[in-house]
Amino acid sequence: MTGVQPCALPIYPLLGLRDYQARDIAASINLPREYWRDFSKIAEGLWQAYRKTDATLAEINPLVITEDKRMIALDGKMLIDDNAMFRQSDLNEMRDTDEEAPAEIEARKYGLSYIKLDGNIGCMVNGAGLAMTSMDIVKLFNGEPANFLDIGGGAGADKVAAAMRIILSDSNVKAVLFNIFGGITRCDEVARGILVAMDEVKPKVPMVVRLVGTNAEEGRKLLENAKMITAETLADAAQKAVQAAQQN
Repeated sequence: MTGVQPCALPIYPLLGLRDYQARDIAASINLPREYWRDFSKIAEGLWQAYRKTDATLAEINPLVITEDKRMIALDGKMLIDDNAMFRQSDLNEMRDTDEEAPAEIEARKYGLSYIKLDGNIGCMVNGAGLAMTSMDIVKLFNGEPANFLDIGGGAGADKVAAAMRIILSDSNVKAVLFNIFGGITRCDEVARGILVAMDEVKPKVPMVVRLVGTNAEEGRKLLENAKMITAETLADAAQKAVQAAQQN
């Protein structure tokens, strides 16, 4: 089934995939009419698989017509929303942890969003958007982030300590950048978590911290005697982290 034009068609969740929609797709890809019924069954099955598993992606590739005129899905791919895995116990049992990085497995235990990268500046941030911004600014100042790590909102000291251990388990990390906005997460709680982690892990790399928001002043006071580099702005923090990594 090559040489066909792609077709994008919205499906309303409350209605599901309608028969006429499957036929419209079949027609748009110039599928011979004799295969429309089989195609509709496959399309409906794909939609149900996507819906019932809380998938963010479900695809069949390739979908082929055999010499004996059968339509067969030869291969497929699905991505499941991590936030919905508590509803997918049967899929959880199929997870092959041997294919996952140990640090990512550890992060999942604490509800942390962690992805290892190839750089040397560890990043701990609360909020996915803020994490992406922090990584971009590190790169702007010619640094390379070692990870994406979002501790989320309301992170307590134990969660922050776990995040620290995970970041420092990467031997490539030469400096750590903390960028914490205290909205839901209290800056003093994050500071306590940092101190707990430092006591447990005893890091040998420089650390740069920017605390802004709820109880930021209290958080900074807690870190005054911890030999941490502080910064007022994210740009200042990123520059100091890049410089510290280069000197370490």
